[in-house]
Amino acid sequence: MELHDVWFVLIAVLWIGYFFLEGFDFGVGVLTKLLARDRAEKRVLINTIGPVWDGNEVWLLTAGGATFAAFPEWYATLFSGFYLPLLVILICLIIRGVAFEYRAKRPEESWQRNWETAIFWTSLIPAFLWGVAFGNIVRGVKIDQDLEYVGSVWDLLNPYALLGGLVTLTLFTFHGAVFTALKTVGEIRERSRRLARRVGVVTAALALVFLLWTQADTGDGTSLVALVAAVAALVAALVANQAGREGWAFTFSGVTIVAAVAMLFLTLFPNVMPSTLDADWSLTVTNASSSPYTLKIMTWLAAVATPLVLLYQGWTYWVFRKRIGTQHIAESAH
Repeated sequence: MELHDVWFVLIAVLWIGYFFLEGFDFGVGVLTKLLARDRAEKRVLINTIGPVWDGNEVWLLTAGGATFAAFPEWYATLFSGFYLPLLVILICLIIRGVAFEYRAKRPEESWQRNWETAIFWTSLIPAFLWGVAFGNIVRGVKIDQDLEYVGSVWDLLNPYALLGGLVTLTLFTFHGAVFTALKTVGEIRERSRRLARRVGVVTAALALVFLLWTQADTGDGTSLVALVAAVAALVAALVANQAGREGWAFTFSGVTIVAAVAMLFLTLFPNVMPSTLDADWSLTVTNASSSPYTLKIMTWLAAVATPLVLLYQGWTYWVFRKRIGTQHIAESAH
């Protein structure tokens, strides 16, 4: 296996990790409107992800940085062609971070309510747009002979990509619901399980259509295995949630995300951005990669730094592993 193939796999792993972790993060943000009934419950939801949301976003920064260094042509075409949706995602992530930090800085109800509204929308919009973006990457876009995107933003709003956006939105919301059930106690825990059941059924229907569409267009034997794994894991998550086994439900919802994103990258390889104008103009792991020397240096750095980052983030989740409820929220924090 060549180094550019290795880095394609590593970038796929980074995106899988990002969607697994930020997926429930976005889902909890969406649930602040769908699940919480009062200020205390909203605070409970925010506190479930408060210690970890910023660490989850490190995976996005690393995936973007790795793409820039390992596949500069891919990075340039992707960020120029998808400039508007990626800018919207960036603005949402900035506002979302500010909302988490500033929500409790003042006691006025209107102040806190406005920041909670910001958390909801800046969780929902990126959860949808990431699906749209990856749907277009897998489906292919208008790339010319100079390896540049020549389409418009309206070309990105095609039925396949929009369906992908709905899948990521519902899947992340389901993932967030089972995470909330895992991390809370009391009535909010029970309502999380009930909501997860309803959202999970919708997710299963949308995901099945999207994954079968993907398999029919560009799939092969390995992607079919990933498809079956994703569907089986989602069914298992629904069964575990119904049985009140929150830990298993969260594990299987995470496996669903891992298998589904892996399937997208399996159908993509060896392309990184297919061209719908001419297959010979597609960006591949070969024509979009950096020099072998650059990839070699990056590989050594990743081998040293990655285990340290994983150990630190794993320790963070272990420290903040306990459940919380409204009884843990001080009155002044409402």
